[in-house]
Amino acid sequence: MHEIAVARREHTSTASILTVVAGRPLHPIVFIVVLGGLTALGPFTMDLYLPAFPLIEADLQTTSAMVQLTLSATAIGLGLGQLVVGPLSDSIGRKVPVVSATGLHVASSLVIAIAPSIEVVAFARFGQGFGAAAGAVVAAAMIRDLFGGKRLVRMAARIALISGLAPIVAPIIGSQLLLLMNWRGVFWLLAGFGALILVAVAILLPETLPRAGRASDRRRWTGRVAVLARDRVYVGAVIVGAMIFASIVSYLSASPFIFQDGYGFSEQTFGLIFAVNAVGLLVATQVSARLMRRYRPASLLCGALPAMMLSGLAFVAVGLLDGEWWWAVAASSLLVALHGFSGPCLNVLVLARHQQQSGTAVALAGFVNSVVGGILSLVPALLGGVSVLSLGVVVAGSAVLGLAALLIVVRPSSVPELTAD
Repeated sequence: MHEIAVARREHTSTASILTVVAGRPLHPIVFIVVLGGLTALGPFTMDLYLPAFPLIEADLQTTSAMVQLTLSATAIGLGLGQLVVGPLSDSIGRKVPVVSATGLHVASSLVIAIAPSIEVVAFARFGQGFGAAAGAVVAAAMIRDLFGGKRLVRMAARIALISGLAPIVAPIIGSQLLLLMNWRGVFWLLAGFGALILVAVAILLPETLPRAGRASDRRRWTGRVAVLARDRVYVGAVIVGAMIFASIVSYLSASPFIFQDGYGFSEQTFGLIFAVNAVGLLVATQVSARLMRRYRPASLLCGALPAMMLSGLAFVAVGLLDGEWWWAVAASSLLVALHGFSGPCLNVLVLARHQQQSGTAVALAGFVNSVVGGILSLVPALLGGVSVLSLGVVVAGSAVLGLAALLIVVRPSSVPELTAD
């Protein structure tokens, strides 16, 4: 870590820091694009096939609940994968775990492309999620290895933009792909995307965690977990993040049945709804990053969570009053924008005070997010079937729990302001 510290003292630009670490010229755009691809791999794996849900149900002669189970299996795989990859990346470095896990993702994608049954799809989706988990963990950990303070905010905002935008853009791309191929073709393309990311990481990214900064024994790992568990702000941020993630995963898993089966939208019209959502997410993420230059991240979440509760109540109202489709679209646009707004705030709260165990910090947060999100995404189906009403109950309830954790556990007024660097 000495070289990185020297770079911070002697150089002011991001490009200079990256050049010192890589030992060769490394443009920040290249660094962000590759990390962004890593980060996007998980959301694309989760959501690229959403418009194909009804097609998978018909082709494999299964039920909507079983198709939804494949999404939950992916989310749980993402969570467990992060729990393994995060601590491992703190112990042996960043690159070996991410290359190995991404290889698993490619292999699982190929299995799904030729799967004969929904059970095989669900099993391989777990493997896909486990393999994609490395991207989210390693990208965030690499940024924390190199940057701190407000520079961390800027870099985290760029990654949050990609990670937040990817699940919204993925169904748009998926809906257009279905004009050209069947649902299996989507997974052939996911295998190709994973292989491209694997090669880019192996060739372009430097190792950001030198041997001197690694922890190799189990006691050191448990020590890192203990440090995180004692940090009230970290624990509260993880709970808040899990609630926000649960609401967006519930929306993503329920939306194909609501808009395509319920309102009769085509796959392409369904994709257009996500295009509208993507614009709101893009703007909200950048607004959040700019506001964090003046306001504490936790304080910004105090406004985002009540607004998220309103989006859930709007879904409930649409369900109870049998509202028109545009009210459901408006509620979904608000929910997605707030997801984008909250992402940079949560990333900073999770990482700001934990440079020495950044991989473990991201992994534990991602594990909780994915498992809670995967479980709660099944709740709409259990509340009398997937509907606007059942989705609204989950979104509003998640927002209330998240707000309680923010006010009681994090306590925004007690979180110090960010330093300049």
